[in-house]
Amino acid sequence: MLAEDSTLLREGLVRLLVEEGHEVVGAFGDAAPLPDAVAAHRPDVVVLDIRMPPTHTDEGLRAALTIRQEWPGTGVLVLSQHIERHYAARLLAAGAERVGYLLKDRVAQVEEFLDALERVHAGGAVLDPEVVRQLVVRTTHTDPLTRLTPRERDVLEALAQGHTNAAIARKLHVSLSAVEKHLAAIFDKLELSHATGYNRRVLAILRYLES
Repeated sequence: MLAEDSTLLREGLVRLLVEEGHEVVGAFGDAAPLPDAVAAHRPDVVVLDIRMPPTHTDEGLRAALTIRQEWPGTGVLVLSQHIERHYAARLLAAGAERVGYLLKDRVAQVEEFLDALERVHAGGAVLDPEVVRQLVVRTTHTDPLTRLTPRERDVLEALAQGHTNAAIARKLHVSLSAVEKHLAAIFDKLELSHATGYNRRVLAILRYLES
């Protein structure tokens, strides 16, 4: 299901997804119809813009949060024209599962967009690489992330992009055990050692966003 006020982009996404074998059960120019449409069709994933009519502020974000709360089995992939870290943090605050935040420019990179869609559908979290890059650049000397080694930063960046441990190992050309050791060090340095399991991954991503 799609919600995007730009007719050109909306129709382009519909055509792309259909050509790639996906079924598009609804495509809207604003966020208002989404709750009823999701309730009726229960789509696997909803792709929507953050800023939509009538005010072009956060209608899409509010719709995304409603969908995540009411239909947690439906993935949400949010598109944004600009990097807005607080919006990404709000999306992930309820848990880094079946959720993604991408810049609209990423849609033009078809393989990356489709890969993000599949990862959200599979239950993961996807954060735009450019968002992650800017977060790395903007860290300060008082930020706990400055305690991480360059390799640990690489691992955390990949984690924030929604990759599994195995995918991180392939991406960075290291062993799975090395990734696990780096993650343990990251959790320790970010003072997340006492959190458990999947919660630590969510908290680490949120700490990254809030830095």
